[in-house]
Amino acid sequence: MKIEHILPADIERRSMEIIEEELGEICLPPMEKDVIKRVIHTSADFDYARTLRFSDAAVERGLAALRQGCTIVTDTNMACTGISQAALDKLGCRKVCFMADADVATEAKAKGTTRAAACMDKACRLEGPVIIAVGNAPTALIRLHELMEQGKIRPELVIAVPVGFVNVVYAKELIMAGRAPYIAAKGRKGGSNVAAAICNALLYKLTRNA
Repeated sequence: MKIEHILPADIERRSMEIIEEELGEICLPPMEKDVIKRVIHTSADFDYARTLRFSDAAVERGLAALRQGCTIVTDTNMACTGISQAALDKLGCRKVCFMADADVATEAKAKGTTRAAACMDKACRLEGPVIIAVGNAPTALIRLHELMEQGKIRPELVIAVPVGFVNVVYAKELIMAGRAPYIAAKGRKGGSNVAAAICNALLYKLTRNA
C-alpha cells in the first residue's frame, strides 16, 4: 500500500470514488445511493449498504420537507452540530436539539422518563414541517411512535438510527412498522454521526452544484 497524494479539496471526492469501487456490483436505488454512500463515508462501514432501510419515497419526502424550510430535530447535540449549517441556510431550514433545555429536564424528571423522550413532546409544539433525526436514544423513537399514534405530531421523515443494545432494535422496528416515512438502520448499528450524515446527504442533494 502506498500513500495517495490528494489535495485537501479532493479528499472527499476520492473517498466517494473508493466507496463506489468497493461497492462493486451491489445495485442500489439511485435516490437512496447518495444517502448510503454518505453514511459509509462517515462510518467506513459497508454493512449500511444492506442494512439501511427506506420506506417508499422516503428520500423524496425528506427533500420536499427541506424545500419547505423544515426544522430538523435531533436527539443529541452531537448530531445537531454535525448537520451542515451552510446547507440549512441556503434552504431556509433550521436544526434544533432540546436535550439541554431546562424545561425538558424538568418534564423528564416529573414523568420519570428520559430527556430524549421529553424532547419528542417538545417537538410537538414546533410549527411547520419537521424531520426527526434520532441517532442515540431508542426512548426518543418509542415516545415519537406514541405521539404519532395519538396524532400529536406528523413528521415528514423519521431518521431512525440509534446505536446500542437496550430497546434499540425494537424502537427501530416500531418506526418501520408505522405510517411515517423513514430511513432506518436495521439492527444495533447507528449513531449521532450516522443521523447527521443522512441529514447532510439530503441537504447536499439540494444545495451542492445549485
